[in-house]
Amino acid sequence: MANVAIMGYGTIGSGVAEVLMENKAEIARAAGEEVQLKYVLDVRDFPDSPVADKLIHDFSQIENDPDVQIVVETMGGLNPAYPFVKACLLAGKHVVTSNKALVAAHGTELLQIAREKGINFFFEASVGGGIPIIRPLYRCLAGERITEITGILNGTTNYILTKMDKEGASFEETLKDAQELGYAERNPEVDIEGYDTCRKIAILTAMVTGKEVNYEEIYTEGITKITDVDFRYAAQMGTSVKLFGSSHIDNGEVHAWVAPVMIGKKHPLYAVSDVYNGIVVKGNMLGTSMYYGSGAGKLPTASAVVADIIEAVQNKGHNVPIGWSNEKQPIADMATAAYRYFVRVEGKAAERCAEVEAAFGKCRVIEIDGLDEFAVLTGRMAEGDFRARMEKIPGIRQVIRAELED
Repeated sequence: MANVAIMGYGTIGSGVAEVLMENKAEIARAAGEEVQLKYVLDVRDFPDSPVADKLIHDFSQIENDPDVQIVVETMGGLNPAYPFVKACLLAGKHVVTSNKALVAAHGTELLQIAREKGINFFFEASVGGGIPIIRPLYRCLAGERITEITGILNGTTNYILTKMDKEGASFEETLKDAQELGYAERNPEVDIEGYDTCRKIAILTAMVTGKEVNYEEIYTEGITKITDVDFRYAAQMGTSVKLFGSSHIDNGEVHAWVAPVMIGKKHPLYAVSDVYNGIVVKGNMLGTSMYYGSGAGKLPTASAVVADIIEAVQNKGHNVPIGWSNEKQPIADMATAAYRYFVRVEGKAAERCAEVEAAFGKCRVIEIDGLDEFAVLTGRMAEGDFRARMEKIPGIRQVIRAELED
């Protein structure tokens, strides 16, 4: 029998407990032995919960109990998650986490401790919620040279942008709606400013390159400047706007960034809507593959955590090669990345188009009746080059990177 302790009985932690109890037979069959929940650590009491008899408040009970072989961390944040997880690994216990902040900030150290101890630090649920993506990268795609990972990695921002797209609502209105539905936090900064997506693409990039990625070096731009007017243009162009976390790997050079992107209907991520996530992976032999599903939520995320528990049980005696080394992966300057650009400019196209094209070259022009502005779609050029040319054009109201066919 494998004994498990859960640290944090919030949304995900309670979901893990539920899956362990509800799917007990299936888990035992997959793991090769029974998996038993022994402790649930939380500062709160839950007298009417199914785990009331397992609740504890002292972390040392988990750390010092030799019968606890696997610890699940679902507290979130870094404190006390980081010291607790590190202590569990040093005590020789396998650790499973859904905490992307922890993995992005301290994954290199925690993976190294796990290797040295001959145990495992698993984090499938830290990216994409219930979507399998970490395990496919180190198992199913192990023989591939990955050239790109691009994903819609945050359900909150995808819900907001989808609602703006379909209903023509403003960003402020849609954010308020998302908060009322529980899709967005009262303080939504981590989601809407792109920080959550940034940590997730950092983890995926580290998985692909095998090197440590500092998420603070990744260019990050959120969705707070996207407006209903942008979606009016998008509707006329047959496009949409999504928040992407993207990593492009070419001969060891890595461009990684987070930003809103205008895409067309042929893009594999175009149809990923509402709170769902989608991740596109490109390999040099496989070509393009896509992973789609619930990127968050109690039971989808808990399902991914339990899959990691099963793998830990299956590998009690040795470390599974996963993750990255402590070698640093440089992230290329954003100025050297190349895109097309959707640009909104004040004034009439008939009067200013020549001026705009003199700066950007031949552009596609888009106009909407009743607006005192027009938009252009530029050709592909390096970001630094675009920014320099942009200085020559007064009255630019919006810029959105674009991945669109000619």
